Amino acid sequence: MSTVLDPADYSRQLDAKVARLRDLLAPFDAPEPAVFDSPREHYRLRAEFRLWRQDGQRHYAMFAPGEKHVPILIEDFPIASLRINELMPKLKSAWQGNAALSNKLFQVEFLTTLAGDAMVTLCYHRPLDEHWQAAAEQLASELSVSIIGRSKGKRVVIGRDFAVEKLDVAGRTFSYQQPEGAFTQPNGTVNQKMLNWAYEALGERQDDLLELYCGNGNFTLPLATRVRKVLATEISKTSVNAALNNLADNQVDNVTLVRLSAEELTEALNEVRPFRRLQGIDLKSYEFGSVFVDPPRAGMDPDTCELTRRFDNILYISCNPETLAANIAQLHDTHRIERCALFDQFPYTHHMESGVLLVRR
Repeated sequence: MSTVLDPADYSRQLDAKVARLRDLLAPFDAPEPAVFDSPREHYRLRAEFRLWRQDGQRHYAMFAPGEKHVPILIEDFPIASLRINELMPKLKSAWQGNAALSNKLFQVEFLTTLAGDAMVTLCYHRPLDEHWQAAAEQLASELSVSIIGRSKGKRVVIGRDFAVEKLDVAGRTFSYQQPEGAFTQPNGTVNQKMLNWAYEALGERQDDLLELYCGNGNFTLPLATRVRKVLATEISKTSVNAALNNLADNQVDNVTLVRLSAEELTEALNEVRPFRRLQGIDLKSYEFGSVFVDPPRAGMDPDTCELTRRFDNILYISCNPETLAANIAQLHDTHRIERCALFDQFPYTHHMESGVLLVRR
């Protein structure tokens, strides 16, 4: 079975999302949103499949929400990148022809990049031995990919445990390590549009930027070129390590990165309690004019939202327009929406990514 999309219906679906965002932001006198569309096909750079045994073979499979026992067997996947679609049949042929690769294989994950890099994770219900290692090394060479083998309590890396992405922002190319298992933006083309919008919205500034939820430095790298210096926070160790590598690889040297949650940083800035991870960092030396936030779906908690009120400019990227609207409602008495945008990261779904620039009244 092939996944069926209707690119002809794309414009109607996008218009519906624009109308929804417009309605959510209408109480705040928002300007008309800038709209950044997606490629109609082959836009998703990562994909995850369970494997389903049928007729003596393992097939790529997905399941409808709440339905664990009726698989949708997948032969090709039009929403996924061309690289993923190219790799899928080759990988399937490899495990069908090799018992060491197929034995108790239950899940396959692909991560690809606009730059052409690819990483495949193979997950097993058994220990990985030297026979698996030899077969996986040969396969990685044949497919020109990195392969990660996962079994209970063990991870085997063949090649690298990250994929390399390259994104162009305002005429400069930034290189990113995207680690296996860590969050990355799934739609690379729209992510690049999002980075350029944020770069323009922040503008050239002579003061400092606070960034919350910085991840692997996706926004940090280009935004750091717009300000004097950046204090960035992230709680995930994997993402922090990737961000530090990405800062070094791109020779961005005006960013201090600390492993704190947004809530912990709020306590530090409010001088509620000291944090050992902030030792040697003089928070009072920063002249923050702007804050950049890209929170999880739950949005900013009330205390973090109050923290952002201190800044003249709040640049906010959201993956949940409802929590975005709730946060704006909390800030609306002191800040107005100067710019807003819709980024169609997830075509053919109800999910939508949006951005706003809030400026002090």
